[in-house]
Amino acid sequence: MKPITDEDAEIYIHNKVLPRHYLVSKAVEEVQKIIQQLTKEISRKASRFQAIYNSGIHNENIKDQPALLAKWSAVLQGKRPFHSSIQVLAPSQFVITVPLRGLFGYREHQIRHWRYYTVQGAKLHSSVRDPEELEQWLEVEQFAKSLPQWHETDVNIEGDLVPAKVLIIFRELVEKSIVSCNLSDKVTMLESFSSVVRVAVETSELQVEVELAPAVEIPTCWPKKSKWPRCFKRWPSQEKVQCIKSLGFDLLARSNYHWQLCFFRAEHVLMQGLDEDGGCRMKCFRVMRQMKEDVWCAGNKPVITAYHLQTVLFWTCEKYPRTKDWCCFPEAFLRLVRKLHKCVSQHFLKHYFVKNTNLLKYTNTSDLDVVANKLAVFLENPMLCLD
Repeated sequence: MKPITDEDAEIYIHNKVLPRHYLVSKAVEEVQKIIQQLTKEISRKASRFQAIYNSGIHNENIKDQPALLAKWSAVLQGKRPFHSSIQVLAPSQFVITVPLRGLFGYREHQIRHWRYYTVQGAKLHSSVRDPEELEQWLEVEQFAKSLPQWHETDVNIEGDLVPAKVLIIFRELVEKSIVSCNLSDKVTMLESFSSVVRVAVETSELQVEVELAPAVEIPTCWPKKSKWPRCFKRWPSQEKVQCIKSLGFDLLARSNYHWQLCFFRAEHVLMQGLDEDGGCRMKCFRVMRQMKEDVWCAGNKPVITAYHLQTVLFWTCEKYPRTKDWCCFPEAFLRLVRKLHKCVSQHFLKHYFVKNTNLLKYTNTSDLDVVANKLAVFLENPMLCLD
């Protein structure tokens, strides 16, 4: 068996990873422009939704952490326009957050009243699903200041801001704005079995499925559900931890009653400057992501996404914080793949910031087993597809 070499990795990056990066970057740029135009029209129709702007924050090459922090802080303080937060799950699968306007001064509350009702507002006598670790209820009173529109019954039931109601209004605005912006040839609404708003966007290279997720920004506050960082951990540094926690988190409207905690800014900062010590963490991640997309879990809607791989990377960096652990690419790469194989085989991958959450909980186990088998085959004879 011929072991993977640094030369193999360089060839693979040149032949596979760089073309993929170009394709995705081009798609991100085109999608951002279209969604910017769409959300500008939505914001004009309904001021509760804020237009987004191109930012380039998906770029993996940003290394100036102080500048990054300053930019995020200015955005969250309202001194700069909000830039779109794009999560690239796969080359043709994006999530874009659309910020909500008019909610300021968030503080956490204890659970108070009976919260089970239909989306129309009728109370139910028996409970529906309680929020999981990555979810929560949200009351308008949790904000020191809020626009009158958030108290109206089209989004509010007995003081609760109901994500399903927000999504119903948002979906209608998206549909109308596609027409009024003359984007019908580029953007198509997609049907969904849940409350999420999904559109198909035609780019010059491929069709991209985009989930548009309304987001409540919670700057300068860290959720109590996140017991992070864990004690006695050497990665990331305390300086970066403070930087990350100062940027806060978001709450996304992605289900009927519960708002989902999102740590996009924290994850973005963690990915920056990964290899300031000269290591190969990002190189390992990029090669693993490419192998995942080409061999282990291909397709437009894969069960294992780049987000799962990023989480595997974070856990591995925390377990192996020393520079010497990331000096040898073949060794570091195979360590990362073994961690991925273990998670997929066990159908269990902990969320990095809310560790009681299993990111694979609702994933089809048969599909995961197929990926696990492919990973096992690779680990028996690890070779990169250099063709």
